[in-house]
Amino acid sequence: MSKKMIAPIVVTVIMLAYFLFYFGILVAVIDSILLKLLFVCIPVALAVVIVFVCMQRINEIRSGEEDDLSKY
Repeated sequence: MSKKMIAPIVVTVIMLAYFLFYFGILVAVIDSILLKLLFVCIPVALAVVIVFVCMQRINEIRSGEEDDLSKY
């Protein structure tokens, strides 16, 4: 594993842990079923996006496209 891949993976893990902790507490405190469902759907969607972006970044690092700004 390249050193350049460590940062995106660490940031992804930290963000996923934050979502799990923060929204887990919110779901435990809120009584309404509708709000609980809402507070579960939003972080799940965000977590999927974060993992997808991390996978894209790892693929860019592996393919050698490390500087995206050089294209513009």
